[in-house]
Parts: sequence; C-alpha cells; structure tokens
Amino acid sequence: MKKSILIAVYDMEIGGIERSLINMLESFNYDNYEVDLLIFNHTGDFLKLIPGQVNILPQVAQYSIFRKSIYQCVQEGHVSLALVRVLSKFMGNFKATFRRLEEDSGYMQMQLALKYASAFLPRVKKEYDVVISYAWPHDILAKKVKAHKKIAWIHTDYSKLEIDNKIDYRIWDRFDYIASVSQECTNSFLKMYPDLKKRIVLIENITSPEFIKKRAFDTVVFSNPENSFRILSVGRLSYVKGFDLAVKSLKILYDRGFTNIKWYVIGYGGYENELEELISQHNMQNSFILLGKKTNPYPYMKLCDIYVQPSRYEGKAVTVTEAKILGKPVLITNYPTAKSQINDGVDGFICKLSPEDLANSIESLYLDEDKRKSVVSNIKQVDYSNSEELEKLYAIIK
Repeated sequence: MKKSILIAVYDMEIGGIERSLINMLESFNYDNYEVDLLIFNHTGDFLKLIPGQVNILPQVAQYSIFRKSIYQCVQEGHVSLALVRVLSKFMGNFKATFRRLEEDSGYMQMQLALKYASAFLPRVKKEYDVVISYAWPHDILAKKVKAHKKIAWIHTDYSKLEIDNKIDYRIWDRFDYIASVSQECTNSFLKMYPDLKKRIVLIENITSPEFIKKRAFDTVVFSNPENSFRILSVGRLSYVKGFDLAVKSLKILYDRGFTNIKWYVIGYGGYENELEELISQHNMQNSFILLGKKTNPYPYMKLCDIYVQPSRYEGKAVTVTEAKILGKPVLITNYPTAKSQINDGVDGFICKLSPEDLANSIESLYLDEDKRKSVVSNIKQVDYSNSEELEKLYAIIK
C-alpha cells in the first residue's frame, strides 16, 4: 500500500524554492508514494509545471490571505482574519522599530498573523503518513494537519532572517525532522536553535540537468547590441538579492570605460521601483535591464557570458547550480553560505560583498577569457544530477 504524503507551499510563483520543489516532484517515486500538494494560494506560472502524478488539493480560502492586502482580505469576506492582520501589522512594526531592523517588518507580521489567526483557520480533514512543509512559515502544517511524521524545510541563512525567534522555535518544535538544503544553512540554523540539532537531516535541492538543458533550447528574444558582454542574474527583486549593489558595480565599470557590458536581471518583486529609480539615477537604463518575470530563465542563461549572484545572503541558490549545469562561469558574492556552492577559482568565483569588489571581479573575468574557460572546463566534468538525495527523504518517511 502506498504511503500518503502531503506537501505544502504558499504559491507557485517563480522563485528558487518553487523551482526546487518542481525538480523534486519531477524525480519523486510515485510507485511507492501517493502525493497531495496543498498550495495555499493557487497562483503562479509554475502551476503548469507540476507533474501529473501529483494530486493538487482544492484551495482553502482562509490559507490564502497571509500575503494578500488587508483590503483584499475584507473584500473576500475574511473580516476576522483581516483584523488579525491589522493587529499583526501594528505589533510587527513596533517590534521592528524597537529592534532597529535593516529590512521592514514583513517576516514578523507574517509570524504574528499566523499565530493569532490559528483559531480561525480550518483543519485539513485527511490524516497523512507524512506531511512536508516545504517553505517557511510552517505554522499551518504544524497546527492544522494530522500526520504520523512531520517534516519542515530550511532554505535560507537563519542568521540573517529578521524574525521573532521565540515564536519561530515553538513552530519548529512541532516537527519530527527538519530538512536543510546545505551544511551552511544547518550551521546558521543551529546557532539560533541548538536544541533542535538531533532533528536535522541534510537534503540538498534536487536538480535535473536533463530538464534544464532541454528547456534551455527554447527560443527567446535576448538583444545583443554591438556584440556586448552579457551578464545575467536571476532572483526576486528584493533587498537581500543585492541588485542595488549590481547597479552600482556596473556604474563603476562604465566609469572605467567598459561600456560594452550589459547586465540583465530576470525576476520580479517589491523592490522593483527602488531599483528602477537607482538605475535612472546612474543613467544605466540601456545597460542594466530588468527583464521581468520569466517562467523559463534557462535560454537566457545559455546565451549569457557570465552568471552573477550579487546576494547579501542565500540558503543555497538554485540558480547558481543551474548556471553551472549550462556551462557558465559563475560569480557570487561572499554571503555566509557561498562556499557551499562555489570552490573559488575552480568551479566559479567568489568576491567580497561590495560594488567595488563586484566590479573588480567582473572586470577580471571580462578581460581574461582563459580564466572563464578554465572554470567552464572544470564544471563540464561534474555530474550535477542528484536525485539520490531523495533517498534521504525516503529513509525518513519509511
């Protein structure tokens, strides 16, 4: 008899976590496991990429409100939950001001809203052998689903996540296992929650080179004025992804005379207006180009000269591995988990987290084709398929 598994994620918008989930579902053993997918908000371009063997559960209206506006919650008839959101926003802003956070209070607001909304949320009726909460926050699967085993996933560097750790700990403590995508993610998590050490298992993001290479052959319009040197970055337009640093570094390169470099970014998010304003301030509108949301970034990766991840922090960036699969030289900033993805000078390059060092490293790669070819030669010797990582998950859920 097949074991029943429930996997939950907020939506299927384009992002690294969602892309890694698709890769995992593509590799899953459906002969032994019956998989239900609980998507809190049925939106996102990745919905169409979910394998047919997966049973997508109907949307539960109350689960979808935590990233919607308060006005939209009221419009949809969730008045009690809207009031909880108002209270959570006020409390979250107060805590963020008191703690002098670098970012806004969005994470804390989410935590508080889920904490106080629990009484108004319905339970999932079916009982499962295993439930997997694939993306933070994990409250709904912790509190509203019955299962013999519960697993929650870590995708980020917890030393950088600005949350209320006491509230967070109470949720993590409800799970039997905690899956971490890298040793560095594990280390940063355990600095915050050392008592949970025995529950952690390392399960890297599943990658499918065949799937990625096949989709890289799609036709795209990717301008190449005057045979320019093309840089590509992929990620949500947010503070943590460091695209503001990228704009400043490209300006430095232009001031040095490297006007043949064009930087393209695939992604969307709340930081778009700030980025556009910064691009305009530096007169880089024709050089630093926001391509917007793309379901398939792989043809762009295939056509770029180098792939750059200028992040302030990452868990384990899926796109970095994908760029290597497509044979591209990769440059990343030295965020805390960087060395889990790049062996500097061997399969890519790591630079300091500043516009100046980013510009210096790009200049070096631009001028030295042999340097680029050397890492490409190295990465072509590596098999990046790792579906065997799923065996670690199967061992847990037996």
